Amino acid sequence: MTTAESPAAGAARPAGAWALENAVLSAAMVAQRMPWLDAPARALGLDLLTREGVTRSLLDHLRRTRSGAPVRVGTPFGTFLVPLTAADAEELPAAAAAAGVLDPALGLSPGGHRCGLSPHAEWAGEPTRPAAQLDALAAEEAAAVLGARRGDGTLEWAGWRQGMLRLARRVVVGAAAAEDTLLSEVSAAEAAAVGGRGHAARRRALSRRLEPYLTGPEPGGKDGAARPGDPAAVAHALALVSEAVAGPALRAVALLAAGCAGGPEDAVAESLRRYPPVSAVLHPVRAAFVWRGTALEPGTEILCAPGWLPEAAAGGRTERIPLCGAPGPCAAAAFAVQVAEAVVRAVFAVSAPVLLAPQLRPGRLPESLDPRRLLVAVADPAGGAGDGRVARAPQPAVPVSAYGCSPAAYGALARASADRLERHAESLTVCAGNPGWDADGTGERFRTDLLGHAERCAEAAAAVRRSALRLAE
Repeated sequence: MTTAESPAAGAARPAGAWALENAVLSAAMVAQRMPWLDAPARALGLDLLTREGVTRSLLDHLRRTRSGAPVRVGTPFGTFLVPLTAADAEELPAAAAAAGVLDPALGLSPGGHRCGLSPHAEWAGEPTRPAAQLDALAAEEAAAVLGARRGDGTLEWAGWRQGMLRLARRVVVGAAAAEDTLLSEVSAAEAAAVGGRGHAARRRALSRRLEPYLTGPEPGGKDGAARPGDPAAVAHALALVSEAVAGPALRAVALLAAGCAGGPEDAVAESLRRYPPVSAVLHPVRAAFVWRGTALEPGTEILCAPGWLPEAAAGGRTERIPLCGAPGPCAAAAFAVQVAEAVVRAVFAVSAPVLLAPQLRPGRLPESLDPRRLLVAVADPAGGAGDGRVARAPQPAVPVSAYGCSPAAYGALARASADRLERHAESLTVCAGNPGWDADGTGERFRTDLLGHAERCAEAAAAVRRSALRLAE
């Protein structure tokens, strides 16, 4: 039975790991800062010798030798109380939170770096929107992001992230906040400051920034899920949705494009399971606490890392969404997943994305997948004829990271370039048909030049498309 009273004299203290066990886990955490270290083991398929394999094997060993009870483990980054089963990892911090002895959760990277997490806050109601409405909003923002891609058809991380943050502000706070980029910056700064002396000031700054959107005649405005009198919940939802639609959603697009997922929902779930934004959470205990006859002292840090537990090696999934550090369910996290799924559906509804780099294979996915280094190419969305304007696209050049890809990947790049050339030829032709060139001979000469450029672009597009077909064979 869990109680919130001071530890009784007879309550047992958590068992501690042996010095060698501490050293092994410490070495595995330090090795996370050197990703090249286990490259030979990965190349040979020796997963047990990788950093993650060593960590999971050690925790499995501790579970067998300590009867599954949580164990105190000492590392250069702190001494942590580590639950060794998925059930304990959910129950222990939840019991401490119910007893009111937990401080705000912190994130812990596999390499031992602490980071702030958006403080959990409950919504007065469910922050959900109809699927059709989410799909419509995601389609608008996805179209803008796809239209701003590079000249070779590849998505740029900065452009993707900017567009997705705009979508997050729109679906959470409302259309009035869509262009408020400072709101996203203040939100990120507030979450990063959790656990530090400046968090209270950052929290007040975020509340001031949100206030105009929450106190108007229509709190939340058009499209938004925000409610009046709930600034903490809105701030939390904004942070989680912003996180979900940036990195995890782009990873999901890459997984689905590579054939490593069965659909948008499965791709988002796989992205969050394999590459969780919050892989490990620290729950600091601020007061004495007894759990199942085990006494936890003030200052204890409960380390919950579901991805490190042996269950994760078997591909098992849990109900916890790795976006929020709360020990229990989080409605804002569930809403963030819905928005990320809508984004993936929107991207695949108007294009057929191709993953150029890195090369992913089903059943053999890498342990890490940096969204900033993903190279995804998309064809032009379906659209109408040109409007007479000549658009100046970015210089079409294959990014450096694309070199070394398969012939099919280069074929996708060539096909995207051919589409751009054809669209440019159409635009030049429409421009040449403008009656403004009829005034004098100079205008006619310009019209002739435009038509000549259009013809050359069309011929180049046909040649590039033949090359693309050859590369795709």
